[in-house]
Amino acid sequence: MRAEDAIYTLRLASGADDLRAAQRLRYRVFVQELGASGPMVDHDQGIESDQFDAVSDHLLLIDNRIDPVMGNHVVGAYRLLPGDRLAPGAPFYSETEYDLGPLRRSGRRLLELGRSCVHPDHRGGTGMFHLWNGLAEYVLERGIEVMFGTASFHGTDVPALAMPLSWLGHHHMAPPEMRVRALPPNRVDLAVVPAADLDRAAAMAAMPALIKAYLRLGGCVGDGAWIDRDFNTTDVCLVMDTGRMSARHRDFYIRKKGQP
Repeated sequence: MRAEDAIYTLRLASGADDLRAAQRLRYRVFVQELGASGPMVDHDQGIESDQFDAVSDHLLLIDNRIDPVMGNHVVGAYRLLPGDRLAPGAPFYSETEYDLGPLRRSGRRLLELGRSCVHPDHRGGTGMFHLWNGLAEYVLERGIEVMFGTASFHGTDVPALAMPLSWLGHHHMAPPEMRVRALPPNRVDLAVVPAADLDRAAAMAAMPALIKAYLRLGGCVGDGAWIDRDFNTTDVCLVMDTGRMSARHRDFYIRKKGQP
């Protein structure tokens, strides 16, 4: 085990203190760093939360060097909402932005991903690697068939994002049976730059790391982007058939767990 790996523990939140620490990290990243605002932000408590937190699992990256009593032991977080956790007729968070009808009608086991964040002091190392592999393990153990969720470009200047958005629209559109659709009035089209005028290098340079990671695992995007002015982001909805992800991770977990 590398020394950096020994710093971390990865686990699901186990109580109110863990959840509050994750919400505090989200405030640090989404509000203080990226400029989010709106009713989900509590500046007095220094937390970012909403009604979906209570019904979700929260995958946490813990810095073992920090006493949990301090309340800042969570340095990475991923919110996971299995479809069977929702009450009948209740929406996913993403349905404020996207029509998820194709996924809901599929009858497949769904998992919504959201609020992915890592403290700036823990970026660029193994932190996100741990979270990604924890997500893969969660998916495999629960038999999740499709995972989806919004991922963001910072800012709402759509013309400035035209190249990466158009690259997604031309090269990574979800198949019709999985193609969720951005809702008006905040919807914008993706493929505004003609395919012949695309610059792959420029598109990839402007693509957030999280979105590139989804694409490498076989993810695709829904029809249209959605302007989230509360969070100061331009969102795309990423969708992935987890069979592709599972194939890439199964050997890793067999080795990790020492199975024959």
